[in-house]
Amino acid sequence: MYVLTIDQRGSTGDQDRVPGLLAELDRKSTAGRFERSVGDEVQGVVEKPAEVVDIALHCLRSGQWYVGIGVGAVDLPLPASPREGSGAAFVAARLAVEKAKSAAAHVPLSVVPGGLRRGGAAPPETGPGIRACANAEAVLRLIGRLVQDRTEAQWRVVDALRGLQQDASARHGSQKLAAAKLGITEQSVSRAVLRSGWQEEWAARPAAEMLLAVAHDAVLEGNR
Repeated sequence: MYVLTIDQRGSTGDQDRVPGLLAELDRKSTAGRFERSVGDEVQGVVEKPAEVVDIALHCLRSGQWYVGIGVGAVDLPLPASPREGSGAAFVAARLAVEKAKSAAAHVPLSVVPGGLRRGGAAPPETGPGIRACANAEAVLRLIGRLVQDRTEAQWRVVDALRGLQQDASARHGSQKLAAAKLGITEQSVSRAVLRSGWQEEWAARPAAEMLLAVAHDAVLEGNR
């Protein structure tokens, strides 16, 4: 399992953004449920690595969240509320979000493996799956940099193209359709795609998903 702990950045001088994020995450997770855990923090359990990647990058997009990902076992059955959950991955997620805060000047995301002793998490330098989690974290941060650095104009193009990707009738000529939808030239769409790293992001997402899955297996195997 993957436990995500997501904390609002600069919350003392900003509005409470948790309700909006919860509404967004509700549309992105098929099995996990997210809730406010404490203050301006959100927590949830996710089963699929692809959803972990999608949620993490969505949070990084706005630049308003620290993202901590705990990898490992959780106590089953899961309670109705994530706030009542327990297990190694929950402890790891807490360590991960704190670690993400120390990386705030870069890409505020961290992946930490959980241990099984009294529900603990592995120390930052040791423990089962630490290398695999570090690899997943590195790739997620690289993709996160692409996401964070996009301009609003580039996001308009990227969002238009993503919408067209979900339309089977628009698989061909999507840049032309996006240009027409946005009222800009095809050349402008092409430049935005190039400069935004959109194609690189979607080429790298499967690698991040695979590394999270490898990390999960390594953590569970190492703690047997």
